[in-house]
Amino acid sequence: MWIKRDIDAFLDKRMFGGKTIVIYGPRQAGKTSAVRNYIQRAGLANDVAFFNGDEAADRETLADASAARIKALVSGKRVLFVDEAQRVPEIGMVLKRIKDGCGDLQTVATGSSSVELAEKIEEPMTGRKFEYLLMPLSFAELANETSPLDEMRETERRLVFGSYPDVVAHPGDEIDRLQELGKGYLYKDILKLDGFRRPETLDRLARALAFQIGQEVSFAELAQTCGTDAKTAAKYVDILEKAYIVRRLPSFARNGRNELKKSRKIYFLDCGIRNYVLGDWRPIAARSPEEAGKLWENHLVSERFKRRLVREPATRDYFWRTAQQQEVDLVEESASGIKAFELKWNAKKAGTKVPKTFAAAYPDAEFNVVTPADAAEFLL
Repeated sequence: MWIKRDIDAFLDKRMFGGKTIVIYGPRQAGKTSAVRNYIQRAGLANDVAFFNGDEAADRETLADASAARIKALVSGKRVLFVDEAQRVPEIGMVLKRIKDGCGDLQTVATGSSSVELAEKIEEPMTGRKFEYLLMPLSFAELANETSPLDEMRETERRLVFGSYPDVVAHPGDEIDRLQELGKGYLYKDILKLDGFRRPETLDRLARALAFQIGQEVSFAELAQTCGTDAKTAAKYVDILEKAYIVRRLPSFARNGRNELKKSRKIYFLDCGIRNYVLGDWRPIAARSPEEAGKLWENHLVSERFKRRLVREPATRDYFWRTAQQQEVDLVEESASGIKAFELKWNAKKAGTKVPKTFAAAYPDAEFNVVTPADAAEFLL
């Protein structure tokens, strides 16, 4: 089953546009499938040379070949597709050679780790690439396949199992598929980076973050929990973020002396991965109201991020809090102004008012409370 993705419109616009296309995103988010689907839809199945960075022979071929050699290898093809490109040695210079020496050949490169791929290609490929970040399935993509109402009916399942394509496509088998996905994330990929040799520390850190979604995170406290130091804890969080497992939300502060300026919250980019880290597959009805509220907040922050990537890429998001513990869950700032949101799982809290300090500091900000009753509009 193929669910139409937002990346389809990007590929329609950018293919054969004179630049290399680089697609980032988590492992198993659908990058390879999206490119293959485009190739089939565009009638290019016989015009593609495919290389897989996970294959040693393909890595050696690309790393050692000159532009002329590659041109000979892909003779008669219109597209060069390099999957898991971060595995190819000196991939930045490889892509540069191909771009500069292979004329009209359209190169598409995908990578599951921005820390490996983006840093390797940034300088060599400056001005030579279009980039796209592909995340797990969004509410809008799923709602487009069925309907907003039908997708809202799946909310409790999404809060437990998330929305990775393979998980969504196999109802009833979510736990096994998330366990395989999680092992690949936390141990196959991340432990290869920066010479990590202590999976137990990474596991403790991920668990600590999973318990703290929706709360301010202190690197010093994380370090104490994990038996390490604050610098190492911050480094591990940075790696988790670059591997698309978690995402930091900074604090919003513009006007008030009492506003927290250097705090951060950390959310998981997918609730299913968060629950995998804890080994907690209980349905929402079996969880406490506080736990359900945390998962709802994590879900909405993540889904709004996916929406923003496609529709409002210049928008920045934050949380807001004062030293007196007045708080707004999500603040979005764009050229059109400031929007503030309280994210409430309990529909009875739909009447929550904007904190007076926030209203006084930002009188032109738009304020809304988002509950399951009106979340579809917020997510679309």
